[in-house]
Amino acid sequence: MRVHVVSDVHGSHEALARAGEGADALVCLGDLVLFLDYADHSRGIFADLFGAGNASRYVELRTARRFEEAHELSTRLWAGIDRGAAVEEAVRRQYAELFAAFPAPTYATYGNVDVPRLWPEFARPGTTVLDGQTVELGGLRFGFVGGGLRTPMRTPYEVSDEEYAAKVEALGEVDVLCSHIPPALPELTYDVVARRFERGSTALLEAIRATRPKYALFGHVHQPLERRMRVGTTECVNVGHFRATGTPWVLEF
Repeated sequence: MRVHVVSDVHGSHEALARAGEGADALVCLGDLVLFLDYADHSRGIFADLFGAGNASRYVELRTARRFEEAHELSTRLWAGIDRGAAVEEAVRRQYAELFAAFPAPTYATYGNVDVPRLWPEFARPGTTVLDGQTVELGGLRFGFVGGGLRTPMRTPYEVSDEEYAAKVEALGEVDVLCSHIPPALPELTYDVVARRFERGSTALLEAIRATRPKYALFGHVHQPLERRMRVGTTECVNVGHFRATGTPWVLEF
C-alpha cells in the first residue's frame, strides 16, 4: 500500500489537488489555512486585510519574539473591524478550495492554525477527519492527534497539555502515530531559519517510548534541525512544509 502524507498546506490548493496522485490514500496533518506567509508577506489573510507593509512588520516582531508588541500592532489594526467575521469569511474561502482539492480517500487532522468547527461544513464524502481517533489502512493502525499546545502565538487551535495528553492516550497502541506537532525533542522542534524552538509534545514522546509505533509522522516545524530521527525503534519523520515543497512524503508498506 502507498500512502502520501502532507502537512502545513497553508493555502496551496493547486498542489494539494496533485498530492494524492499514485497513492492509495492521502493523510493530511493540518494547517490548511494561510493566515500569514513568512516567506511572502503579500499573501495570506493578514496581508489581504492590512497590506504587505503591516504584514512585514508583524512578521518582524513575531520572529524577534516580541509578542506583546506584535499583539499591540494587531490590536491597533483590528480596531473598528469585526475580527471574527472577517477572519471566518476568509477562512471559509480558503477551506472551500482546499477541501475540494482533497482526493478520496483522505484522512485528515487539524493543525494549530485551523478552525475545527468549520471542517464539517466543507469535508466531503471521502474525507475522514480524526482527532484522538484511529483508523486501519492496509492492515496498519493509524492514530491521529490534531492541534497544537498553548503558546504566546495564540493560534486558533491550541489546547492545554492535559487535553492534548488525553487525546494521545485515547489512541492506545498504533503502528503509525500521526500528529501536527512533533514529539518534544530539541532536534525536531528547533526551526533553523526562525531560530527558535516550537512547542513539541511530551505526551507524544512518552507514547512513542511506551508503545513503540513503527512511525511517528508530524509537521509544524517548517525548517527543523532534523527531519528524521529514531526514538528507540520508532522512525520519527517531519513530513515537510508542503506549501514550500508541493511534494508529499511517501509511506509504502
